[in-house]
Amino acid sequence: MPTVKYRTVHPNLIPRRTRLEVPGWAGQSEPRADGSHEYPWHCIPFSEAARAGIELSYPYDHELRVTARDGTLHFEGEFPEDRRPPFRTFGREYYTYQSLIDLKVEDGWAFKTETHPRFYTDTTGTAPIAVPAIIQPWWPMIFFLVFKSPAEGQTHIFRPGEPFIQITIVPSETKFDIIPMTEEEAAERELQSQRIYASRATLSADTKWLSSTNTVFDGTYRRIFGAARHLKKSSPD
Repeated sequence: MPTVKYRTVHPNLIPRRTRLEVPGWAGQSEPRADGSHEYPWHCIPFSEAARAGIELSYPYDHELRVTARDGTLHFEGEFPEDRRPPFRTFGREYYTYQSLIDLKVEDGWAFKTETHPRFYTDTTGTAPIAVPAIIQPWWPMIFFLVFKSPAEGQTHIFRPGEPFIQITIVPSETKFDIIPMTEEEAAERELQSQRIYASRATLSADTKWLSSTNTVFDGTYRRIFGAARHLKKSSPD
């Protein structure tokens, strides 16, 4: 397990493992039961992806709005002039934020900046859209983050204490081959798939539910996920 170290210029800019905020951006605290509304935290693959990273929260005390108006980006907020957050335009389609943080990972690893998962649950169009980038471990300087500009007339909002970007730890070199499965591998996967399909009614017997939007959910993936995790924990290294 790699260790992530950090140094920060701003006292409020403290990285932490990404949290699913419920109630909050990940949804409301409604059970997986008939009549409940479906929320992102109900989905195991999404929850795993969200919790796999590190989040940075906006460290300033005043909200900042990035608005595209008449083809120009405007950075607006009620903050003192001598404490303006370090945002600037980056061409016409992007803008940057000087992160004021330096991250260090062990050799063989790098970190990838990407859009925070709350963007995918946002219904207002105000969540910032980070452009993905990989920063290699030999880079010792404080780095800047790039965001996609909002569309004309739209606004991105950075609120105090609200997460605005996610960082994941990745191999510094991702060398791999993409090849088709052998006939034996494909047959084994297909057999596994058929067995799961045939057992789906049993696996989801007490986990199937109908949401308030008449969408059917069942716990097949969640059941297998739990079994696989239990098997991994009980297996000797």
